[in-house]
Amino acid sequence: MSDEEATMTLLDHLEELRRRLIIIIVSILAGAVLGFIFAGSVLDLLRSRLPAGHQIIYFTGPADAFGVYVKIAGFIGIAVAMPVILFHVWRFVTPGLTRSERRIVWPVMLAAILLFALGIAVGYLIIPYALNFLLGFARPGLEPLPTIDGYIGFVTTMLLAFGIVLEFPILLVGLARVGVLSYKRLAAQRRFAIVGITIFAIVITPGGDPISPLILGSVMYLLFEGSLLVIRLIRR
Repeated sequence: MSDEEATMTLLDHLEELRRRLIIIIVSILAGAVLGFIFAGSVLDLLRSRLPAGHQIIYFTGPADAFGVYVKIAGFIGIAVAMPVILFHVWRFVTPGLTRSERRIVWPVMLAAILLFALGIAVGYLIIPYALNFLLGFARPGLEPLPTIDGYIGFVTTMLLAFGIVLEFPILLVGLARVGVLSYKRLAAQRRFAIVGITIFAIVITPGGDPISPLILGSVMYLLFEGSLLVIRLIRR
């Protein structure tokens, strides 16, 4: 291939990347407009996780409430546009993948989305227990005054953290596929995995109650067993 042909190929790829990025950005903006319409309902849903007697959220700046609506709309926009994002990422990287790699990309993407959604659902269930524990430190003269920025920041950080944590089966299966881990090795270390999951669940859950780590630990253990099953099937 001549230098001129290589330059044209590079320019073609850059043009394709630019076109797909524009489509993705427009999709996110369209989803964000839709998200802004429902931002109030989402805020009410998140506010309902506050313990009884603490469900009033305050804002201190005139633009704080609007800013939170914009943040919620942005998150919804990304979520709504995710199928479009994944499709265009897939179409852009496909030419550089082998046939066997192409076969596993969609299952991995789908699994990643489902696991992330599961993590958010688990985090949503745990929020009230965490808040009950944290707000329990209030004392006479030390009363909680939850602000909209502080509360939404806490909730979104917690939900994102749980969503990322529950992606660990993807890591296990990936390491097994490249030969770093094996079914026999993981199965033999099951007891240590249970201990590790238990400790991790206790440490990462912000509440001091027994329910939060129990929920997270149970889900992580089930995903661990599911990962073992997948690894066993793909290594046959």
